[in-house]
Amino acid sequence: MPLPMTDAPRSEPEDGDLVRRAAAGNIGAFEQLYRRHCGRVHGAVWRLSGMNPARAEELTQEAFIRAWQKLDSFRFESAFSTWLHRLAVNVALMELRKHDPEEAVDDSVLEAASEPVRPFCAGERADLERAIASLPPRARAVLVLHDIEGWKHEEIGNELGMAVGSSKAQLHRARGLLKRALGERHE
Repeated sequence: MPLPMTDAPRSEPEDGDLVRRAAAGNIGAFEQLYRRHCGRVHGAVWRLSGMNPARAEELTQEAFIRAWQKLDSFRFESAFSTWLHRLAVNVALMELRKHDPEEAVDDSVLEAASEPVRPFCAGERADLERAIASLPPRARAVLVLHDIEGWKHEEIGNELGMAVGSSKAQLHRARGLLKRALGERHE
């Protein structure tokens, strides 16, 4: 006997349903979550890795491996996409701390190192991406987390183990370095 027809369009399962199924061991459900969210995860870790495609691919895979391992700790207190994104950023930041330690620089030195910054022109996106990739790792991390991912300085400071003032100074430094790098290319 055929199934009754309905005018309602078939919809994709919600993330919560997929998470519950994946946590119960359903690999297909996790694959759906991966396909749904891998673009945003990859974009975040790509920027944090200095736009290194191979490294971003490794970090994306590592983030999803960790997500699979920690699915049972997801408490549904936030959107799965928020939890996954935060986990991926943490994976990238742990890698940054492990491979790219920077000497601590006094906030006043960072403030003095750069001038006030004008907004960037959207038409210079490729130049901007290259300039971001060339930033020192901690400055790049703060810039990406604050200006692209929308984190607050308190969150950045907690995640990177720095004072709020250091986060603000690193952002100021990154913007100044970007301004100089982009100014040199277009003069």
